[in-house]
Amino acid sequence: MSLTVAQLTERLLASYQRVGGTNHVDGRNLPSKHAVAAIATDLLRLLFPGFFDEKPVHSSEMEDVAGAMLHSVLARLETEIRKSLRYAASAQRGDAEPPEAAAALTRRFLGNLPRVRELLRTDTDAAFSGDPAAFSRDEVIVAYPCIEAISVQRLAHELYLENIPLIPRIMTEWAHSRTGIDLHPGARIGTHFFIDHGTGTVVGETAVIGSHVKLYQGVGLVARSLAAGQALRGQKRHPTLGDRVTVYAGATIIGGDTVVGAGTTIGANVFLTSSVPENSLVVSEATKVRVTPKSTPDSGSFDYQI
Repeated sequence: MSLTVAQLTERLLASYQRVGGTNHVDGRNLPSKHAVAAIATDLLRLLFPGFFDEKPVHSSEMEDVAGAMLHSVLARLETEIRKSLRYAASAQRGDAEPPEAAAALTRRFLGNLPRVRELLRTDTDAAFSGDPAAFSRDEVIVAYPCIEAISVQRLAHELYLENIPLIPRIMTEWAHSRTGIDLHPGARIGTHFFIDHGTGTVVGETAVIGSHVKLYQGVGLVARSLAAGQALRGQKRHPTLGDRVTVYAGATIIGGDTVVGAGTTIGANVFLTSSVPENSLVVSEATKVRVTPKSTPDSGSFDYQI
């Protein structure tokens, strides 16, 4: 016999009572993931006019289009920032934030969009000049996942610097789910940043990345250990890369004390736990690979070094 809706509801309510820690009721309203994703999409349209729009945008329309979109983003983002601040205030002190805080923070953030655009221009130039497969800068902006991931991270970083909780991480995880590139909003990233291919690349919260840095797919800038959990909050846990560093696919660099000197190249699949000086070449030691004929496995095998 199938369960009725009333019975299903009763079971679910019993679960709410029994399994704590995954409920958020009777508290401050959290920022909406759906709303933040929609705002991030419109911010990309403001950063790259014409690239993320379904219809062409003429230069004669720019004032009206940009003004209308800014007005919409301002109202929606202010609402989400207010939710975030009220949630944080309730969780930490039990009081509300000043009524003008969300409005001021939202306008300050939007005022930084021209500066973010300048940074993203350098990222686009780095992707185009660094990839012979790139047909044009237009292709880089409209098609390369690194541009979307880096753009959202740079936007989220501005909110992170304002100590706005929840929203920066919602933004970068939204970009992560779309691109496969995991860039924490706290990471400090210089100009001309390029992530080639990008799938599986991870950059942690306290990572510092210089200018003209190039990462490939599967690169991890991660913490040495998270066993201490929340006790590590606020500490430098992730590595620092100097200017003009290249890190090839699958390399993992760990630890807050690890500094990769400027001009260094890290080879594929390197596992680096200590600092290296400037202009170094870091490669893995030779690995033995065994090759055996599939058809006649008893006919012998041979080893070679890679």
